[in-house]
Amino acid sequence: MCPKTSKTTPLLLIAGICFVIVLVGITGITLINNINLSNIIRLNEKVASDSVTNNENQIKELNYVNNHPRNIYAKLNASKDMQEDRAMPGDEEMQREQEQLPGVPFSQDNPGQNQLPTGREGERQTLASTSTFSPFTGDSPPLPFGGVKSNDSAGLIDYEKRERVVQMMEHAWHNYKLYAWGKNELRPLSQRAHVGSIFGSYDLGATIVDGLDTLYIMGLEKEYREGRDWIERKFSLDNISAELSVFETNIRFVGGMLTLYAFTGDPLYKEKAQHIADKLLPAFQTPTGIPYALVNTKTGVAKNYGWASGGSSILSEFGTLHLEFAYLSDITGNPLYRERVQTIRQVLKEIEKPKGLYPNFLNPKTGKWGQLHMSLGALGDSYYEYLLKAWLQSGQTDEEAREMYDEAMLAIMDKMVRTSPNGLTYVSDLKFDRLEHKMDHLACFSGGLFALGAATRQNDHTNKYMEVGKGITNTCHESYVRTPTQLGPEAFRFSDAVEARALRSQEKYYILRPETFESYFVLWRLTHDQKYRDWGWEAVLALEKHCRTAHGYCGLRNVYQQEPQKDDVQQSFFLAETLKYLYLLFSDDSVLPLDEWVFNTEAHPLPIKGANAFYRQAPVTLPASNAS
Repeated sequence: MCPKTSKTTPLLLIAGICFVIVLVGITGITLINNINLSNIIRLNEKVASDSVTNNENQIKELNYVNNHPRNIYAKLNASKDMQEDRAMPGDEEMQREQEQLPGVPFSQDNPGQNQLPTGREGERQTLASTSTFSPFTGDSPPLPFGGVKSNDSAGLIDYEKRERVVQMMEHAWHNYKLYAWGKNELRPLSQRAHVGSIFGSYDLGATIVDGLDTLYIMGLEKEYREGRDWIERKFSLDNISAELSVFETNIRFVGGMLTLYAFTGDPLYKEKAQHIADKLLPAFQTPTGIPYALVNTKTGVAKNYGWASGGSSILSEFGTLHLEFAYLSDITGNPLYRERVQTIRQVLKEIEKPKGLYPNFLNPKTGKWGQLHMSLGALGDSYYEYLLKAWLQSGQTDEEAREMYDEAMLAIMDKMVRTSPNGLTYVSDLKFDRLEHKMDHLACFSGGLFALGAATRQNDHTNKYMEVGKGITNTCHESYVRTPTQLGPEAFRFSDAVEARALRSQEKYYILRPETFESYFVLWRLTHDQKYRDWGWEAVLALEKHCRTAHGYCGLRNVYQQEPQKDDVQQSFFLAETLKYLYLLFSDDSVLPLDEWVFNTEAHPLPIKGANAFYRQAPVTLPASNAS
């Protein structure tokens, strides 16, 4: 007779199995959380380790607050305003208080008031208001800004909007620090480093170097010091065997270091800028002196891109070195760097230009043009920018640069600038005498370029320059507002059927580009027309809605979709340019005034010679070396 089976046995067995499954699940989740927590702890420890500064370095550094451009200009402008009897009611009492408290600068952010805003913005202003500063007293007065009168800028700060931009910067920086510290860029969706960037997988800290001056301008001192300490402890090209872009390395790394040196006087930045530039010099060893596009920073072997018109160098790349190399010569006393870019200038000045235009490709061996493709967008853009800005940087003494700029702009306005049937001004690419009626997003910077050309010299072209500058800026705004995302495509076209709209799939993406906001900023500073701030705020809201993620900001693959897919890359120029220009758009005119600073094409401000106390020119000029 078989034994009788209890009915409770299967129930106990099932309960036991369920208990084991729950126990394993809890253990697994705990293990995963511990792994994530340990990874975060390790990353924070790495940041902390990189931020250690010894006593000697602390003594060597100049005072961050005292040298902050915003604080310096608040002091200088307040003094100027009081001297010119433009003080507001109650300012005499404030001035008496200032006299009783020497070294405490008048806060132009809050004229006539002692009460500072609360919150993070208030903390930054409180920090500024308690600093000590002795204003620069040079023999030469500031250089006049081409006859354009300085605007009385008191009360022009939009605190709420500017603070929103600061919060965006903090979000972008902190997530980069958490997930990609020391790497080049962040992939916010993947929460890891972007190794497919133009600087590859090497630990060059592109986001750190590119974004550091933005942190400085915004007054984010803690974050600034983290970046500065990383540069001191970790940044070097000595052991990097990589083919780096001469152009990108110059505008981001050399430019970033030079701005930080101008801001602070910290010799670390000058040394690093010279170190990087020296690694680029082998690219200039060509029969014409026109540099190659790529250079191996370890071996010195240089070459051009295989796709570039018969082994040519690219106009926007070899033509966008002048500001950085000229300034580097002045602060180091070594004329070698200026000589290298002056050679490029002479080649471009003397070469025959078809219909007064510059093609995008030039062979560095033969000195002859490649295919006849002209553009104020990709491949050409920043060469024209540097002609105007080299003249400005020189204190308007480099007349050769201004003449070449005017000649180029007149030819472009004649041959490439057009107006659509509905009145939109655009600058078209030109290929073999045929207009493409296509404009790159990159060309949207030219609205500000034309306007800056108009504002800095009165001549027969001034009114036309300003008209074209305003028109292009308006067109670029239209390319934004005609998309569901309110963000502009990479390129847009014009025809009888369509205006300011991308037609091809490869033109519909947006990668956090700054060029349109750059023109908003320049036009705002020159005109104080409220629409430019309104347009900038539209862009801030669009970026927050579509590009912000829990772990940083991403570009979009198609701006014409209601819910576009994100590209999972936080570009370094988002911190260096996009957020900087938006911050400055809502700031007072005394923050980096355009008559004392020029912005390189990566938005790194460089001082104007003769007009800026921070030019920091070396007292002795050394003879040029025979180095590469």
